[in-house]
Amino acid sequence: MPDPLIRPLVESDAPALVHLLVETVASGGSVSFMHPLAKERALSFWKAALASAGRGERVILGALDGEALVGTVTLVLALPENQPHRAEIAKMMTATAHRGRGIARALLIEAERLARAQGRTMLVLDTASEEGAGGLYEKQGFVFCGEIPDFALKPHGGLTGTRLYYKRLPPG
Repeated sequence: MPDPLIRPLVESDAPALVHLLVETVASGGSVSFMHPLAKERALSFWKAALASAGRGERVILGALDGEALVGTVTLVLALPENQPHRAEIAKMMTATAHRGRGIARALLIEAERLARAQGRTMLVLDTASEEGAGGLYEKQGFVFCGEIPDFALKPHGGLTGTRLYYKRLPPG
């Protein structure tokens, strides 16, 4: 697959985001939802997130292979006023058929570029301890700083911890 096109997503991308979220949860991805995830619940989530993006509170990036959405990540910018230097990485997902092709890495690189352009010098994120993307984040320079046991339910049941990461960014 050639390098995916990475671009901010908008309201018209909601159906593709719904499909990706439902697939991710069904395959065990720990992204705050339980399986089975109803399409209506997923659509409600994405409509709210895209409205937040429209207000400049976040950027929802998509990776496209042709016309198909094959990955997404959210850069959360709306944080408390004492944290204007910081942004959060959230909802990293890659379509199951496209994993292992560098899509998540490409999304992270663009999220970091956008964060620096917004004057952010610190990124933070969390990922599930079991079957999470800790290895990916560490390869991209994120620093592991701790783990909280039994933090959340896995999509198919049972508890998992969460691993916390940060990355300092050079000023943009």
